[in-house]
Amino acid sequence: MIKQEIESYISSLEVNKGREIQLLHKLIVEAAPQAKLWFLEGKNSLGKIVANPNIGYGSCTLPLASGKSIEFYKIGLSATSKVISVYIMGIKDKEYLSKTYSSKIGKTKITGYCIQFNKLKDINVEELICAVKTELES
Repeated sequence: MIKQEIESYISSLEVNKGREIQLLHKLIVEAAPQAKLWFLEGKNSLGKIVANPNIGYGSCTLPLASGKSIEFYKIGLSATSKVISVYIMGIKDKEYLSKTYSSKIGKTKITGYCIQFNKLKDINVEELICAVKTELES
């Protein structure tokens, strides 16, 4: 079921963005074949769109404001018409991604938990996949 949802999501994207997400998805699965796959369609319990759809990989425990915690994906992959976002969840040091990866990956915007770029040609894909694999294993 999740694999079909992922395929459907990728095929719903604009052709060029879909090709790039398909390639990244393939490379992430090859780099971490044991990682749990997730798909979040971006809707809340009422069916309202609250976020972009995300393909997820791996697993981590995230604390909630209520004091409880939830299992969630460790790495997320999403696209809009303009950018591709790779989310790395569970990072406490909000400068870690920038300090660790900004000089290696290429033309990106890096926040506390997200690496964003416009097109694959703008980045070093091997370094991005290495970062994803490293974070999945941490």
